[in-house]
Amino acid sequence: MQNTLRIGTLVGGGDAVRVIPQIVGHGFESFSLTFWQTTGAIDLTETAARVRELAAEHDFTISSVGIFGNPLTGTGDNSDTLASWERLIDHAHLFGTDLVSGFTGRLPGVSIDESIPKFAEVFGELSRRAAERGVKIAFENCSMDGNWRTGDWNIAHNPTAWEKMFNAVNADNLGLEWEPCHQMVQLIDPIPQLRKWTDKIFHVHGKDATIAWDIVKEYGIHGPQPYVWHRTPGFGDTNWTDVISILRQAGYKGTIDIEGWHDPVYRDDLEMTGQVHALNYLKTCRGGSFVPNPV
Repeated sequence: MQNTLRIGTLVGGGDAVRVIPQIVGHGFESFSLTFWQTTGAIDLTETAARVRELAAEHDFTISSVGIFGNPLTGTGDNSDTLASWERLIDHAHLFGTDLVSGFTGRLPGVSIDESIPKFAEVFGELSRRAAERGVKIAFENCSMDGNWRTGDWNIAHNPTAWEKMFNAVNADNLGLEWEPCHQMVQLIDPIPQLRKWTDKIFHVHGKDATIAWDIVKEYGIHGPQPYVWHRTPGFGDTNWTDVISILRQAGYKGTIDIEGWHDPVYRDDLEMTGQVHALNYLKTCRGGSFVPNPV
């Protein structure tokens, strides 16, 4: 895999030992392990040891471990999210990765501006904890149906918010887990954004979107007709050859991990059909398999 940007997929952290052996033979080169709101009763040390054994056997990498909840509230189903961030930061090296990803969280029902001070308090401390362990933190750019004025999960879905976040916590180990889909849903063109923000992109999710511009022009974005769909790469509007070229020109050394389970067509019984198509499509977009030059 020398000099090759790896292509992989997301797998639930608690299911990794069961699922990875079933799908790694399709050619996935990396896996991003994700947890929803809490790492729960998962023994991270034992899980990491078993995953590392699989990685050695099948030649894949663990690109990141992630916790997706709201670490700023500490209440309800998110009561363990902040502690889960701390656990994953402490255990990341056992998985062979130096990257922990997730949502920033936000103060429910208030604006991004009003959430920034709490973000700075929580992630100022988490960024220091991560830096002491050689770990980077990457925020997914998903709005989770929020906007600038209100929301329940994440503030890191808009470039103006990114500027405010990184000004509030000026740390080299804070960055983005970026994908074009979450920007296209907002009708943001992802390509110029990618060029501008490559220095802060630590991880890339392989997820695309299809925008129905005819519906946007006739009904707008608040009408009864859906105007955009999350898509598995290879089925959406994005030119992933451009995405990979921009990343490589900027010196990106990470992975692109497919975020499946969203496509309106390649879902249910066709889920892995779609994911394997995306895997092979993204490998083609990067130029295929690595070929050494003549000596």
